[in-house]
Amino acid sequence: MTDTFPMTVEGHKALKDELQRLKGVERPSIILQVAEARAHGDLSENAEYAAAREKHAFIESRISQVEARLARAQVIDTSKLSGDRVVFGATVTILDYDTDAEQVWTIVGDDEANLEQRKIGISSPVARAFIGKNQGDEIEISSPNGTRKGEIVKVAFR
Repeated sequence: MTDTFPMTVEGHKALKDELQRLKGVERPSIILQVAEARAHGDLSENAEYAAAREKHAFIESRISQVEARLARAQVIDTSKLSGDRVVFGATVTILDYDTDAEQVWTIVGDDEANLEQRKIGISSPVARAFIGKNQGDEIEISSPNGTRKGEIVKVAFR
């Protein structure tokens, strides 16, 4: 049985775009660099050749990773979701009891997590504290810095 994992439509497109760039731009470019470095002679003392081979291996590895993620992705169109219960794709507004400030987080696939954009991966401790809760429920998030408590003020879907 193959495990699937949730991913938003946007996250799926971003991975497909990355794969296309890796295969269409990065791979041909590094193959050319390897060939040019090889032409410089003695490979045992050729730092350019070693660096180009290392980068080529990294690109091939990333291509394999992205292909595997795309093959196992369960793409979810979050614009078709609704309700007051927190599930994958929800944008959750919480009131932090310690700071009395509101914070807004969107629950996305782990590959899409980006703290600067306030997107948290589905398997993160914060997302796990939100999942299954309803608007108005209290939450408790354990972290190395202690336990934070708050309330889910709003659940929305984009």
